[in-house]
Amino acid sequence: MVRSVERRLTWLLGSSAFSNLGDGIGKVAFPLLAATVTRDPVLIAGLSAAQFLPWLLFALVAGALLDRVDRRTAIVLANTARAVVVGAVAMLVYLDAVSIWLVYAAALLIGAAETVADSAANVLIPAVVHQGGLAKANSKLQATEIVGQTFLGGPVGSVTFAVFAALPFLLNSVAFALGAALLVALAGSYRPRGPAQPESSLRADLAEGLRWLRRNPLLLRLVLVAGLLSMLTELAQAQLVLYALEDLRLSPAAFGLFAFVGGIGGLIGAAVASRLLDRMGRRAVLTGGIVVCGLAFGGMGFTSEPALSASLFGLFAAAVVTVNVLLATARHTLVPGELLGRVLGAWRTVVWGSLPVGALLGGVLTDALGSPSATFAVSGGLLLALAAGTFATVRFR
Repeated sequence: MVRSVERRLTWLLGSSAFSNLGDGIGKVAFPLLAATVTRDPVLIAGLSAAQFLPWLLFALVAGALLDRVDRRTAIVLANTARAVVVGAVAMLVYLDAVSIWLVYAAALLIGAAETVADSAANVLIPAVVHQGGLAKANSKLQATEIVGQTFLGGPVGSVTFAVFAALPFLLNSVAFALGAALLVALAGSYRPRGPAQPESSLRADLAEGLRWLRRNPLLLRLVLVAGLLSMLTELAQAQLVLYALEDLRLSPAAFGLFAFVGGIGGLIGAAVASRLLDRMGRRAVLTGGIVVCGLAFGGMGFTSEPALSASLFGLFAAAVVTVNVLLATARHTLVPGELLGRVLGAWRTVVWGSLPVGALLGGVLTDALGSPSATFAVSGGLLLALAAGTFATVRFR
């Protein structure tokens, strides 16, 4: 039984590794592509908004569907769709037929498929590990995300873009295709378990999930905190490419290496998260993590030294990953398996849906204040205020 559990988790993590490699390449290559078309901070922020807008529009529906279908199959289909769209972008870049609006359209389509793929991977965790292994499994999933997106995807995306602009998008497409293919080897059925209600409508399923969430005050508070955390961090992160290229005066290739340093911090956060939860408790980890995020971004706003700024970005990444592990484990612990897709859909509608709002506000703020550094400083101050509010209002049972 133990070997079977480990084998299932290995296949899931392997598929996630390729998917996150594709995400990492895209998260560097798409902003660099946009920056070759325009340096307008509002339009650059619009790309981040386009990438995350599908979470606001489709996360609830995607979550409800995941409580009806085989979650492994959903990941395979979603990753296949992402591979096709990114492959088309590679062709358009090769033909020099790209505009900012085409970049937005591709980001929207990829984001729509991502709402299914990422949500399904998350809700699969309780199906492939035992209850006592949730925190460690979530830490491994976070580590896989960091390695794929930052350690490998970021540098690969920036270096290959500098060599040949279409190449990172081609590699991105291949990574998504491999993520889909690898998950086919995951044995078993992964339809949600629970009372079967084939006669219920999608709307009724959504209402049931929202009612359950409304009756759980702790989870509601965590949703609010997570949503505000996402919005306030994206306020600055959406301006990261301009911060690196203009304020730090880094080259496009060095931008990926700058993000790589952040990945080191994120990997450390994933490694220590479960230990911190055991030793310090959930409330201390949650509020302390947000404090560190605020101090790191505030510090980035007041320095133009690349090495120091990258170190602070790594500190931020360690803190936010630790908080994410805590929040994911709380969801898996508190939410019944047959409702997990719908509750996660509601959660991500708020949390991921706040990202385009934060991105657009960050673009407007940078335009008004005159520099991305100022936006990082404002984000840091607001995060410290959020930490104080979280400490005052969130109590774990």
